[in-house]
Amino acid sequence: MSPERLFAVFNVAVLPAWVLLLVAPGWIWTRRLVHAVWIPFLLTAVYVYALVAAGPPPEGAGFATLAEVMVLFSSPMAVLAGWVHYLAFDLFVGAWEARDAQRHGIGRGWMVLPLVSTLMAGPVGLSLYLGIRWARTRSTSLHEEPGGWA
Repeated sequence: MSPERLFAVFNVAVLPAWVLLLVAPGWIWTRRLVHAVWIPFLLTAVYVYALVAAGPPPEGAGFATLAEVMVLFSSPMAVLAGWVHYLAFDLFVGAWEARDAQRHGIGRGWMVLPLVSTLMAGPVGLSLYLGIRWARTRSTSLHEEPGGWA
């Protein structure tokens, strides 16, 4: 499958998980699908496939400078791998936000803007959620109690 097609497929494929986080964060199927390992494992498989398909990095690619990173992303498959990386980590953060909001009694209405923002601009959404969390609980601790989501 082409990088363009995979990009389109996985952009749409993660949307049901985001919808579940928004409308049914405590539902058993949300816990089984979104708060479980299945989606991260699937995205990891696509990520690894894209990295392997991209082949060896081109001359001048690396992580030490912005110019080296730009060379690293000169391949469509490398860009796809980077995008899937964003999809996986943004969804992971959104799922954490939803669980954490439930632990702290923060209602779904408060979660719409942070979750949509996390989907669209990861760190902005996380910061919005943490600001709401602080305003509602006055807690700055990210400590999670053991147990919970079995």
